[in-house]
Amino acid sequence: QVQLVESGGGLVQAGGSLRLSCVASRSSFSFNYVGWYRQAPGKQRELVASMTSGGTTNYVDSVKGRFTISRSNAKNTVFLQMNSLKFEDTAVYSCNVRITYLGQSYWGQGTQVAVST
Repeated sequence: QVQLVESGGGLVQAGGSLRLSCVASRSSFSFNYVGWYRQAPGKQRELVASMTSGGTTNYVDSVKGRFTISRSNAKNTVFLQMNSLKFEDTAVYSCNVRITYLGQSYWGQGTQVAVST
């Protein structure tokens, strides 16, 4: 079992930056997939950014060039650097980690990001 705790959300003005963190309760070396998802009120959850163990990243078009996903296995942490934030980035952001060869997937509780105009 893996517990994930996100932090770093908050209220920020449009154009500002936030850095989200997702700390795992145990070593993250085995996570071959990590991702950040978001869900805005009245909308479906969507993938924001993901990274494989090989370092391949994927971003939803709306955040390309503004958001960066990274990980630190030494700190058992996944990060999401968010720059040039827009009102439409407002959502609850959750991290997801997977050990796909074991069929395991874990979610954090989410952290709220609110961007004011």
